[in-house]
Amino acid sequence: MSTRLQDTVALVTGASSGIGAATALSLAAEGAAVALVARRRDRLEELAEKIRAEGGTALAVEANITEQDRAAAAVERVVAQLGRLDVLVNNAGVGMPGPVLNAPAQEWERMLTVNLRGLLHVTHAALPHLLRAAEDSPRRVADLVNISSTAGRVARPGTAVYSMTKFGVNGFTEALRQEVMRQRVRVSVVEPGTVDTEFVTHTRDEIRASLDQQLAGMEMLRPEDIADAVAFVVTRDRRVSVNEVLVRAADQTW
Repeated sequence: MSTRLQDTVALVTGASSGIGAATALSLAAEGAAVALVARRRDRLEELAEKIRAEGGTALAVEANITEQDRAAAAVERVVAQLGRLDVLVNNAGVGMPGPVLNAPAQEWERMLTVNLRGLLHVTHAALPHLLRAAEDSPRRVADLVNISSTAGRVARPGTAVYSMTKFGVNGFTEALRQEVMRQRVRVSVVEPGTVDTEFVTHTRDEIRASLDQQLAGMEMLRPEDIADAVAFVVTRDRRVSVNEVLVRAADQTW
């Protein structure tokens, strides 16, 4: 294990699988105590046990962050049990691609609720603790990393609402960065391209078939590739702020 994040606490949302789980493992390997936040308790407990078995510290917190009171309670539980909060990774998100015409309205609501409201709820609760950590931690810096997407940079047919949420994440990230940068809370965005995760499992069957055809033959990114980017961002010296990281699959054009 590295010690670059020794004596820090990191909270990762959407930690039960994919990028979130890989990021939690990566931050734990850097020495951070990691709070795992998601809805699937069994997955969280399994990941927490894995981190502990490797000598790390992990806390599993079952929470639906789309509800503001539960998101706030999750953050407060983390601080109460682990003592502080130095790093927040807003990873929880959902994508349901498909054309706008005749799209089920509940899919749009789901993306807006998780990708935007969930991120806002956790950020709102966590920010005072991050500001405090930047003042009193040995590192004298705290980090907030939002996981966005290439869909927050390039809008394509079939991704209208998903892109709207991710463009929103990018805009929120940049504005917040400017608000708190002088207090040494670094706010960054990581934009993954096509990653081999459970992403497509949320889509309708007919949309999934189209996605499978589009991605056929592509060597997709692995969750660990994005976790590496997050770890790079949050382990820089306090004089360095990595504002944006774009990580595409090597043969991805969009």
